[in-house]
Amino acid sequence: QVQLVESGGGLVQAGGSLRLSCAASGRTFSSYVVGWFRQAPGKEREFVAAISASGGYTAYRDSVKGRFTISRDNAKNTVYLQMNSLKPEDTAVYYCAGYTQTGHHVRVAGTAYDYWGQGTQVTVSS
Repeated sequence: QVQLVESGGGLVQAGGSLRLSCAASGRTFSSYVVGWFRQAPGKEREFVAAISASGGYTAYRDSVKGRFTISRDNAKNTVYLQMNSLKPEDTAVYYCAGYTQTGHHVRVAGTAYDYWGQGTQVTVSS
């Protein structure tokens, strides 16, 4: 069982930066793929980024490539999402989620993830 807690959200102007953190409990964190998802009001949840258990493989949705960077520190049981050049359309509640890695790649479908955090609000003003 893994518990995930997000932090680092807030209000930022367009063009600004935020770094989200996802802190996990449990001794098996280093065997989990961790992903970031977001959901804006009135919209469906969407995949943002994911990182493999070792940190050697990452995946991003097209609209954040070159602006967002996902990373992890397994010694600290934490995954980060560095968000630069933020846009108003990035405004959403951001969730981290995890599942035990079973293959070489990471999954982008939310249904593949077993554990979810409570979310952190990111608001980007224009």
